[in-house]
Amino acid sequence: MDHVLLLNITYEPLRIINWKKAITLLLLGKVEVVEEYKREIRSVTFSVKLPSVVRLLRMVKRPNTPVKFSRQNIYARDKYRCQYCGTRFSPEELTYDHVLPRSRGGKTQWENIVTCCIPCNRRKGGRTPGEAGMSLVKKPTKPRWIPAIRITIGFREVPHSWRDYLYWNVELLE
Repeated sequence: MDHVLLLNITYEPLRIINWKKAITLLLLGKVEVVEEYKREIRSVTFSVKLPSVVRLLRMVKRPNTPVKFSRQNIYARDKYRCQYCGTRFSPEELTYDHVLPRSRGGKTQWENIVTCCIPCNRRKGGRTPGEAGMSLVKKPTKPRWIPAIRITIGFREVPHSWRDYLYWNVELLE
């Protein structure tokens, strides 16, 4: 494995870096090694175990930028629940809906877009929720949170040493 999990000083996962970058950060005194692989990296003058998880020694603050308007952030804001029937779905089973239809001047913006399942979207059609006899679970608003960094890795590829530092939203089965 040649990938290393980089943690903030608070042990929050930031990103995945390659082992060369991890060694460079270690030699510059910017990180500490939290977990190691069994493999060693050798040079003429020294030998070091390959880091698996490293932690920054200084806090990295995320910029206070507005939340990007995207399909994934709409789904995250609405917690992957249809805002008409309240049922939770996987992202593949969701779409988004304009509360005030575009044909009636509705804008594509945070305050007019909600997560919606396909059957509810068909049922609502080009009408407002009131005209369709539907109500919203929650009024759409622009989020103030910064989306969590999502590290997407296939489950079987995650090194065992990383599991204590990643946040899982599914039950792990071994």
